[in-house]
Amino acid sequence: MTLHHQFLPARSHRIAVAAGATLVALLSGAPAGAAEDPSQAGMAVSVVRAKRACFSDTVRVAGTVVAREESQVRPEIEGVRVSQILVENGDAVTSGQVLARLAKIEGMNAPASAFVIQAPVAGVVGRTMTQVGAMVSASAPPMFLIIAGGEVELQADIPSTRIGKIAVGQPARIDITGLGAVGGRVRTVSPAIDPATQAGQARISLGEDRRIKVGTFARATVEVGSSCGASVPLSAIQFGPLGPVVQVVRDNRVETRPVPIGLQAGGSVEVRQGLADGDLVVRRAGTFLREGDRVRAVLDETPVRN
Repeated sequence: MTLHHQFLPARSHRIAVAAGATLVALLSGAPAGAAEDPSQAGMAVSVVRAKRACFSDTVRVAGTVVAREESQVRPEIEGVRVSQILVENGDAVTSGQVLARLAKIEGMNAPASAFVIQAPVAGVVGRTMTQVGAMVSASAPPMFLIIAGGEVELQADIPSTRIGKIAVGQPARIDITGLGAVGGRVRTVSPAIDPATQAGQARISLGEDRRIKVGTFARATVEVGSSCGASVPLSAIQFGPLGPVVQVVRDNRVETRPVPIGLQAGGSVEVRQGLADGDLVVRRAGTFLREGDRVRAVLDETPVRN
């Protein structure tokens, strides 16, 4: 009887513990007796996969639209007046086309060709600098400025610290007020730096776009190179005493890795070493996570915003 009285309480205790465990399992939605899933342990953190991407290195410049080649038109005769102007600014002209006529003076010994002003090259009339009734002279300012071939380009000022990256042939995107972006290409780079401004000059060809007017201010972005590597959101980079680091989730544990970073594009940054494609990186790095912390990775595939 003594043994019987000692056995009942111990058995009742085991039954109560088992019942409690079953109740907890039912309330949590997990099957009774199921082992804890290690991937469900720890704090949930948002992660992204490191992906390979290519980044462009660019230099931003600004300047003024100029004619690639400009021809000045002057008379071959002195002491006569302009009697007729036959073109307007922006008109396309051919080589030899008559731009203006001059008044003949009776008794003046000069060939008939001296009394007309002709275009020396084909192109576009950039500026008319005379008017009907004005006296003409070879020593005066030119009567017309002709943009040879109609070609214009951006004459851009470039800081001395960046001009070393600019090279002939590099593509550029030029933003012109009222026209939007147009394509261009670096044609020349000055070998000299202005001592006063510490800037050099480059000319970016814009072709024969008649919409672009000489004298217009414009900005350009020159693509000076590119680099490809692992890409993560800029928010995943944490800067500390040892430089930039990322927090990687591996086997549900946090690993902190120092990473050299490179070029940026919008909201993404190039990681040159330390990450492989597919590595799970904490999207928003912060001090609340430490090396070795157990976490539960939640993949966030929301596109990176610029």
